[in-house]
Amino acid sequence: MNTAVYPGTFDPITNGHTDLVERGCKLFDWVVVAVAESPKKRPLLPLALRVELAQQALSHLPNVRVVGFNCLLADLLQQEQANIILRGLRAVSDFEYEFQLANMNRRLSPQIESLFLTPAEHLSYISSTLIREIASLGGDVSQFVHPKVSAALDTYLQHTN
Repeated sequence: MNTAVYPGTFDPITNGHTDLVERGCKLFDWVVVAVAESPKKRPLLPLALRVELAQQALSHLPNVRVVGFNCLLADLLQQEQANIILRGLRAVSDFEYEFQLANMNRRLSPQIESLFLTPAEHLSYISSTLIREIASLGGDVSQFVHPKVSAALDTYLQHTN
């Protein structure tokens, strides 16, 4: 069985992320969406909420599991008995960083392969950073995220502002 881990902060999960997971589900037996705690990135949403929103946005996919993590990615892949890291590339500017990560992960775990997918063209400009910024300024993000994500952002931002 091929199990892919799709790691990220998913702060929040977007339609672009969902697109990649849907396509990954056609390629692999299992896709584990691994939501990183990432305290250095100072995420807007707490880890538990990011995990919950990813579960809701991906609930239509039977071969997906969502987990939160705060360990080395190579260790998580071992725990999940996964052999593939799935990553998304939106633009050429993503490539250099992703290339560096792939090489480091290969060095840490030579049996692990990194696979890159690009989102559908109409989703390629969506990023969690932009979604957070639009939502924090009172903009409507409903066309870029799952309805439950949009509602959760509204609620969360009302309670934190």
